[in-house]
Amino acid sequence: MAERPKTPLLDQIDLPSDMRGLSDAQLRSVADELRAETISTVSETGGHLGAGLGVVELTVALHAVFEAPKDKIIWDVSHQCYPHKILTGRRDRIRTLRQKDGLSGFTKRSESPYDPFGAAHSSTSISAALGFAVARDLGGEGGDAIAVIGDGSMSAGMAYEAMNNAGHLKKRLIVILNDNEMSIAPPVGAMSSYLSRLYAGDPFQDFKAAAKGAVSFLPEPFQEGARRAKEMLKGMTVGGTLFEELGFSYLGPIDGHDMDQLLSVLRTVKTRATGPILIHAITKKGKGYAEHRADRGHATGKFDIVTGEQAKAVSNAPSYTSVFAESLIKEAGKDEKIVAVTAAMPDGTGLDRFMSRFTSRCFDVGIAEQHAVTFCAGLAAGGMKPFCALYSTFLQRGYDQIVHDVAIQRLPVRFAIDRAGLVGADGATHAGSFDVAFLANLPGFVVMAAADEAELTRMVATAVAHDEGPIAFRFPRGEGVGVDIPDDALPLEIGKGRMIREGSKVAILSFGTRLQEVEKACEALAAKGITPTVADARFAKPLDRDMILGLAADHDGLITVEEGAVGGFGSHVAQLLAEEGVFDHGLKFRSMVLPDTFIDQSSPRDMYDTAAMNAEHIEAKVLDVLGVAVVGKRA
Repeated sequence: MAERPKTPLLDQIDLPSDMRGLSDAQLRSVADELRAETISTVSETGGHLGAGLGVVELTVALHAVFEAPKDKIIWDVSHQCYPHKILTGRRDRIRTLRQKDGLSGFTKRSESPYDPFGAAHSSTSISAALGFAVARDLGGEGGDAIAVIGDGSMSAGMAYEAMNNAGHLKKRLIVILNDNEMSIAPPVGAMSSYLSRLYAGDPFQDFKAAAKGAVSFLPEPFQEGARRAKEMLKGMTVGGTLFEELGFSYLGPIDGHDMDQLLSVLRTVKTRATGPILIHAITKKGKGYAEHRADRGHATGKFDIVTGEQAKAVSNAPSYTSVFAESLIKEAGKDEKIVAVTAAMPDGTGLDRFMSRFTSRCFDVGIAEQHAVTFCAGLAAGGMKPFCALYSTFLQRGYDQIVHDVAIQRLPVRFAIDRAGLVGADGATHAGSFDVAFLANLPGFVVMAAADEAELTRMVATAVAHDEGPIAFRFPRGEGVGVDIPDDALPLEIGKGRMIREGSKVAILSFGTRLQEVEKACEALAAKGITPTVADARFAKPLDRDMILGLAADHDGLITVEEGAVGGFGSHVAQLLAEEGVFDHGLKFRSMVLPDTFIDQSSPRDMYDTAAMNAEHIEAKVLDVLGVAVVGKRA
């Protein structure tokens, strides 16, 4: 009689508590099955693959040893949380990952009690975990606080601010440094070199291998002597650790893929830790599938598991990011003072191309946006022309530096703001919704938005030529419109927009790439005999005062459209109109902005539909201003 196939262990696990009775050998099998499930899932959904594959064993070990959700496990950056989601009651929905009405690609408090803290931006976990630990000791929710922080996240100052405070408070707190030598881009900076030295020396590694877990299990009379010997040897081989100087007990390095090591260390820490402790785990990003790829499978579209080939959308237009990069390279070839700075995103911002051409003039500062901004301020003060290339959502992290170090000093830092507007599958945490509002309210700032890729090239040239103070230009993720790009882009006149089409009664003033949706709306309106005037503002600051007041004077209604939150371009236009007394003469003014809510992940098209900012919504807004009844439309 044929032996019946065994039920996969992963099929028997709905919640982490289901693993508590499993043997160590069974937990190793769970990890193998979990890795296969993660690969299968991301092949169908796309997403961040490599980070999750690197923490499969660690995820299993944490959930087998600790008692989530009572114990708070915080993943940083939480794109490494896919295996965690599979083990915490969400396996049946895991193939909705990063889709409309599906699971978030990051931890999300509203999604599961097993996600105690959202961490889609990096370097926040130790601060949050310390907050949980102090809350616990003050009578709040009980349980351990565990921060799993990637090595790339350790390049940000916030992590050290938290460690410094934790070492001072001496609360029981567990930090696991997931050291995979590979964040998003190859790691940079002194911290990366320091971590490498911690596990490079053979004597130290040999000692660790021989003494794995030994000190904790010695009889009490012998433990102190063993600890002293350990510290002496550690000092001889690596000179002590920065982490211990910050007040943390240091354990490691350990093999983050060795289940026996992980379980032994975590069980010991769970029963014996009293103050803050850091466990240094060495892992491989993309382990078991993508560790040999250049990016270790950091972010991927849907792909074929066997070949690894990704499905790619066909487009004849270049991406906005590539247009920016090529434009900057062209300008830098003519002006040796141009330098470029990014924060751990050379590929995402296109600066990897710039870096290969102008190696000494391009700087990846790691996940350190605050430093990036002030570094650029220093470069500008030193006579260079720095371009600070950051995603809109990451630029938020350097806002005080933008105000204090750049704007107040009127330094000519050029901000190239990628991923402006709603970006799709990464959801609310990565939406570029607020940069227009938080930059345009700063005195002396020039703020531009490109309507298409040709306009983007001109804005790069404008930024190069502008030395009177800070200037910013924003552009979205994805491909351009397909317009011709000039070989030699000329700078724009600061504060001057352009007329797109002449019409009557209603004027639409667009800021950014919603102009394409405005044009579609006008085509639909033309079939109804309605011909709005359309203008491209180009500048949110300074406003094209003459053009705006002319539009207001010549039309019954004026509608502004922008890919940003309230308080941005439309608000500045409204302020101008109010100060000029235009509303006293009966102008109907409407401002189409992103709604006052965070929009969850979906396709960009669906997200803008939720925001009521696609062509049909613009059409409805025009009809509303004209007093035409609209059936089945959202105005």
